[in-house]
Amino acid sequence: MVPAFIAICLISVSISGVFSQNAPPVVLWHGMGDSCCNPLSMGSMKRLLEKELPGVYVLSLEIGDSIIKDVENGFFMNVNSQVSLVCDQLANDPKLKDGYNSVGFSQGGQFLRAVAQRCPTPKMKNLISIGGQHQGVYGFPKCPASTTICDAVRRLLNLGAYESFVQNTLVQAEYWHDPLDEAKYRDKSIFLADINNEKVQNDTYKENLLKLQNLVLVKFLKDTMVVPPDSEWFGFYTPGQAKEIQPYNETELYQQDRIGLKQLEEQGKVAFLSVDDDHLRFTQEWFTTEIIDKYLK
Repeated sequence: MVPAFIAICLISVSISGVFSQNAPPVVLWHGMGDSCCNPLSMGSMKRLLEKELPGVYVLSLEIGDSIIKDVENGFFMNVNSQVSLVCDQLANDPKLKDGYNSVGFSQGGQFLRAVAQRCPTPKMKNLISIGGQHQGVYGFPKCPASTTICDAVRRLLNLGAYESFVQNTLVQAEYWHDPLDEAKYRDKSIFLADINNEKVQNDTYKENLLKLQNLVLVKFLKDTMVVPPDSEWFGFYTPGQAKEIQPYNETELYQQDRIGLKQLEEQGKVAFLSVDDDHLRFTQEWFTTEIIDKYLK
């Protein structure tokens, strides 16, 4: 969500001693408040991947026709519309026809999961979610600064996250998950409740997610941006209250295997990684060793 965190960690770039020139393309989706091409965040990440994987094609997704619109759309463009645009872009990119790996940062992680579930062509090989909120959030994160956008987001959430206008206008409301009123969440959520198969069981979503080679979930143990941080591993508050955490494997989503998470884990295709720091704070060495070397080469 905060590109400065990534910038701190990716100022320098090193060359890995072992690489494959045939590494699949990589698709990146940034988080809230960031853009496709910020030189201190996604731009730096793109350079790192190109350095470690010589010859790799890296597509950093831009939602809109400018960087400014890309940032704004991370707050105010219906997520379903964003996913649809991305699906079309990927399908029409000849460089992706043989498949690709994906890396999503913060909300970009759950958005790429929606792409995997809804748009199986071209094939997504590995989905790497770095701080993605897969069970949603119940608490608005700290904004990067006191800006007009942040003020507008807070005002809209105060109006009611599940009001139709707010759901269709505010990105963060589309993954707002109120554990005190699960029925209202399931009924009114236009994005998260859908991709988590909490409205109706869409078997196609499950079948498509099961096509992944690996689902990599990165949780930040000292996360102050995602409330609760356990959402990054598909955990969440126990229904009916907002204090006790229900581990991912005790949730209905897992027990009923609504999206295939349980089956993927049983097949050894789910990796639960953790970083002992705040949201999106990781080192270049960690990313190279734990992500690039293991899942992108």
